[in-house]
Amino acid sequence: MELDQLELNTTVEESEKTKPYYTALIGWSVQAIEAAAKMNRPFIVVGPPDFESYAEKHEIPFVGWDFNKINESSDHLYMQLKEMGAEVAVPLYEECVEWAGALNARFREDPRVFNRSLLLRDKGMMKRKAQISGIKVGVFEEARSKDDVERFLKRVNEALLKLDGDHLDPIHVKPLDKAGSVGHLAINTAEGIEQIQDTDFPLLMESHLDGQEFSCEAFVHKGKVRFLNITEYIRLGYSNFVPASPSLEEKRPLIERAVQQLVDAFEIEYGVIHPEYFLTPDGTLHFGEVAARVPGGHIFELIERAYGFSAYEAQILCSDPNTTEEELEQFFPDPYQYEAYAGCLMVHPNTDYVKDLEIPEELEHHSYFEKHDMFTPPQGKVAERVGFGNHYGTIFFYGKDSEEMTNLLKRYEKYDFYV
Repeated sequence: MELDQLELNTTVEESEKTKPYYTALIGWSVQAIEAAAKMNRPFIVVGPPDFESYAEKHEIPFVGWDFNKINESSDHLYMQLKEMGAEVAVPLYEECVEWAGALNARFREDPRVFNRSLLLRDKGMMKRKAQISGIKVGVFEEARSKDDVERFLKRVNEALLKLDGDHLDPIHVKPLDKAGSVGHLAINTAEGIEQIQDTDFPLLMESHLDGQEFSCEAFVHKGKVRFLNITEYIRLGYSNFVPASPSLEEKRPLIERAVQQLVDAFEIEYGVIHPEYFLTPDGTLHFGEVAARVPGGHIFELIERAYGFSAYEAQILCSDPNTTEEELEQFFPDPYQYEAYAGCLMVHPNTDYVKDLEIPEELEHHSYFEKHDMFTPPQGKVAERVGFGNHYGTIFFYGKDSEEMTNLLKRYEKYDFYV
């Protein structure tokens, strides 16, 4: 072999080894798109067809896809992405989790990846897997009808030794496959059962869990939690801050063990998970549920403000099996190293009809106030809130005292910004 041939062959091998591959962002998130672009990582967006014109205008590689439609042609998405050079799929919202699971199962040639993704979409399956794995959960069953709900409410309260005429403890019902709080009801009366929509069945029924509710955002790579954020809820769906206050953060070792136990039990290898827990006064953790996509409540933005790294970039890094240990070590900070707390209040009108937006001067002059994106809506009827979505804007705070942060969020939660 001549020297020039040897050099040519070496160049070809290096070229193949370093050939860039594409990350498929499953869903639509401007923040995720900006993060991938900032990382200089080739990417493709797989999103609802309605976003195609926007993508073309901004020269974003795009594949339109209806995530609610599953048929014999669904395999075409994998073949199209593979032909374009994609090797990693990152789910951005709830309805995309099993699609990303199906794609990654093909990319990695491991069908179990898809089965694991189903665990994170079916609340009943999720609870059963957690219970089998020794994770502490409440009493739960699945319901196909309102009669099932009535029987479960009765059995739970019988177990609590309730007598005729006693105020019943509530049960919680949630559609099996909907995101977050959509369709979530707390029920302790026959009238409450009648509020359930027929379209919410089948659903998960579970006993009420007492204690402080909070969430975690765990960035996982090769089955190990690489960074764990703890988000403190002031009022679920309305206000939260990052990191948690000292009283909750002191439970970090317990919470870290619980989250790693969850990762091991669910065999989660890559990406981000968003579990919710209840902490009782005696220090017992109860598992609520877990998602495997970008959390709500602006938590990714709060993580970046408090810790200084982009959680969207972190999700992309941790979703990629080829990310190196060195990259992860350089990217994530020490979870105990932060300068202040980042919080937000999601504002929804307290009235059915709005005329104007009023923001008090004392709020804008407070040292913790950073910004808001509230807007003066057209005069008219307020849209019904679905789950914890549809809020009319968010107020962002940043400050060094968790007690002051808590007080601010509680105070302005009751304020009538929309009149």
